[in-house]
Amino acid sequence: MNIGEAAAASGVSAKMIRYYEEIGLVMPARRTASNYRVYSDNEVHRLRFVRRARMLGFSLEETERLLALWSEPARKRGDVRELAMSHVRELEEKMEAMRGMVDTLKNLVDHCEDETGPNCPILDRLSGDAAAEAEARDDAMNSELEDA
Repeated sequence: MNIGEAAAASGVSAKMIRYYEEIGLVMPARRTASNYRVYSDNEVHRLRFVRRARMLGFSLEETERLLALWSEPARKRGDVRELAMSHVRELEEKMEAMRGMVDTLKNLVDHCEDETGPNCPILDRLSGDAAAEAEARDDAMNSELEDA
């Protein structure tokens, strides 16, 4: 099948397939006499694997390691598990950071109730106003204490 058909079958865009080939994540496709890429069912299956790994948030490096483990018949399940658990910890750290961002934004929005005045704690915070940042930290700390 050609690259468009491989893209449709795998769910990976033709542009990303070319990129993955360029960086060595997947092997370059065989070429026809007229230089068109040709993909086998096995290559499409590999592209699906990459797409699923990327959808779970694995980095390109982690995806490459997963591909290597998947291709290795003598692999140890523990190696795969260790890689997956490391990724879970990364995701949990990102989620915690995002929760902090949400809390900060909610706090700033709560303090931006006057729709007519020029003062805006959100813009002050984004502009790096030290007083606004200190106030936002104090408000966030007070909010945490109230929740406890």
